[in-house]
Amino acid sequence: MGLVGLEELRAAQQRIAGVAVRTPLLPCPWARDGARRLWLKPENLQPTGAFKTRGAYNRLAALSEAERARGVVAQSSGNHAQAVAYAAQLLGIKAVVVMPDTSPAVKVENTRAFGAEVILVAPGERDTLPGRLAAEHGYVWVPPYDDPYIVAGQGTVGLEIGEDAPDELDTVLVPVSGGGLISGVAAALKLTCPGVRVIGVEPELAADAQESLRRGQLTVWPVADTYRTIADGLRTPSVGELPFEHLQAYVDDIVTVSEQEIRDTVALLARRGRLVAEPSGAVAPAAYFHRAGELDGRVFAAVVSGGNVEPKLLADLLQA
Repeated sequence: MGLVGLEELRAAQQRIAGVAVRTPLLPCPWARDGARRLWLKPENLQPTGAFKTRGAYNRLAALSEAERARGVVAQSSGNHAQAVAYAAQLLGIKAVVVMPDTSPAVKVENTRAFGAEVILVAPGERDTLPGRLAAEHGYVWVPPYDDPYIVAGQGTVGLEIGEDAPDELDTVLVPVSGGGLISGVAAALKLTCPGVRVIGVEPELAADAQESLRRGQLTVWPVADTYRTIADGLRTPSVGELPFEHLQAYVDDIVTVSEQEIRDTVALLARRGRLVAEPSGAVAPAAYFHRAGELDGRVFAAVVSGGNVEPKLLADLLQA
């Protein structure tokens, strides 16, 4: 597979129009630090609570009638699950979603509420069962990140940032899990705003993408290691092959944040930004608040990738 280009990104933008919300770029005067400024891209405001709506709808809408009739299968810790279920419901497609039994209950319940059949499995089986189900039942497999349509759909976030950003924007912070979001965003920005740096952000406890980028080869972390982070949406053991090509071509660096920094940022976004962010969604802003001095930027945009947080966890983080 080749790199996703501007033509695919523009086609995705047209395909998802009216389904995915064109989220605003929010100024954050409360986050000023000297000459440093922050803008937030609140993808937690999507219909399914996360950016995944973009890629999932782009992928399913591009299926042929024969493929739609077969139904789809996907795997996800939660946000891709909800997005596939939602897109399938809109398009009248049967959806089966494999989720790890460690997924937050709110994500499982929301996926079922959108009409999908949910199969809960041990974390180690999440990525292997969909292939078997596809072979057995003829479902079209809709991967969470290693697919050009998924990458292009997520990349519409980057197109919008480029269209809405102030002229002085110099650094965009994007969370990294399987790599679909940062792949698309980085491609979109480098192809439309080539002077802007794109920095990935990962939890310290799941920093496989940082290791991969710096070593120059795809690195896999044990599931037991990546599942230590509170950021449940960022626990993938490695980025996908297609995303890794995009990381090498377009991403300037990847930095990490600690568990405490993630927790503190969830609370800060709620209190000062009036935004509900799940831990995974707070990782990119956390890099601004705790790593900006290392990044040399002056005007930052950070993607708040999702807001599907368990109410009790949010309450605990706000009380801490």
